[in-house]
Amino acid sequence: MHYYRYENAEVSFCYKYLMFSYNIIFWLAGAAFIAIGFWAWSEKGVLLDLTQVTRLHGFDPVWLVLLVGVITFILGFAGCVGALRENICLLKFFSGVIGLIFFLELTAAVLAFVFQDNVREWINDFFLANVKAYREDIDLQNLIDSLQKLNHCCGAKEPDDWNLNVYFNCTNNNPSRERCGVPFSCCLSDPAVSNLIPYSSHFLLQGDWINYIYIKGCIPALEEWLPRNLYIVAGVFIIISLLQMMGIFLARTLIVDIEKVKFNY
Repeated sequence: MHYYRYENAEVSFCYKYLMFSYNIIFWLAGAAFIAIGFWAWSEKGVLLDLTQVTRLHGFDPVWLVLLVGVITFILGFAGCVGALRENICLLKFFSGVIGLIFFLELTAAVLAFVFQDNVREWINDFFLANVKAYREDIDLQNLIDSLQKLNHCCGAKEPDDWNLNVYFNCTNNNPSRERCGVPFSCCLSDPAVSNLIPYSSHFLLQGDWINYIYIKGCIPALEEWLPRNLYIVAGVFIIISLLQMMGIFLARTLIVDIEKVKFNY
């Protein structure tokens, strides 16, 4: 077996600081996401009473912010320190996790395409579960309101889905002043400034709903939105994939350079 020694082997200055610059952005972004997540929890009083986390029956968007922040922060830290300290273990950890995330993204995309009906049903159940928890969390409420306003939709499949919420439920023994109604985000115009929008939509005939509220469900609206914006979605996916592959390339190239230097000495 022949061993070859590299003359004047050294770690590439260019790759080393490209790797550092690439990761410092994600490291700072991760720290910002974590700070925003804890700030949102502090505003809701969760940090003073952590049992609120387990009592919420719907989806708390803060969890997603914190999850993205923690993963981004850890990867940014591993990439920055691994590059500056020329630490092979940290660089392998960085490239391995990025590769795993890339693989999971591809797998999720393929499974979503193959099992479209199952995914559609899961999204419907998820949306209905959060309709029930609409008033339990202000961030969840704002998220649903934004989704309904942007897509001009109401409920998962139809406005009647809001009958599942205890505040909007149309039973006679419901004491809520929102009984038989829908959230303001379902209305065609702002009910606060227009007396043409009835507060209780269920008191109207369904044929009259079209004059006052959005009658299309959010899942059908999203299904219509996706084909119209397919190129944008594909472009975002390609950009994310290229950034991930660039990170893997920089990390693996740096690892090879470091191993060459160690072998030379």
